[in-house]
Amino acid sequence: MEIGGDDLVVVTIAALLILSIALITDIRKQLIPNWLTACSFTLGVAYHAIANGVEGWIWTLGGAAVGFFPLLILYILKGIGAGDVKLFGAIGAWIGMLWVAQLMLYSILYAGAIAVLLLVTRRTFVKNIALAIVAIVAPNVSWSKGEWLSWAKSGKSFPFMLAVAPGAVTLWITSY
Repeated sequence: MEIGGDDLVVVTIAALLILSIALITDIRKQLIPNWLTACSFTLGVAYHAIANGVEGWIWTLGGAAVGFFPLLILYILKGIGAGDVKLFGAIGAWIGMLWVAQLMLYSILYAGAIAVLLLVTRRTFVKNIALAIVAIVAPNVSWSKGEWLSWAKSGKSFPFMLAVAPGAVTLWITSY
């Protein structure tokens, strides 16, 4: 099954909305809420089942599985949080196997680049440059310089959605 026409518009809007909410909550609370992933999964399955019958139902569950199970391994290895795993399952229910696999690949590549950046930011000068980059890329993030430096020094993991967001943009640009 291919997504096209009106389905493409609905799927794109749904994915944009889901990923935007996940980005905001992950940045603010380092949490992707269960209500978001459960509702997104349920609505994705229902939409594709209604729009495309049995073929849509099988297609959407395949997308959810491809989004969920590989990231479950990363969760078990403590590489990402459970919310990220559930989110990719929900997004997979909307966008299907191919696109969720591509999103996963792009997100992991961006996460690697961010990890390198975080390793380099152990120096004060580089931390200030990283802060400037974050201020340019995400001007609405309400962290002050002190909050950013405190977070960078704390050794906490970064919100995976900071890698998923540019991954989604890359997917969108390369797929249309």
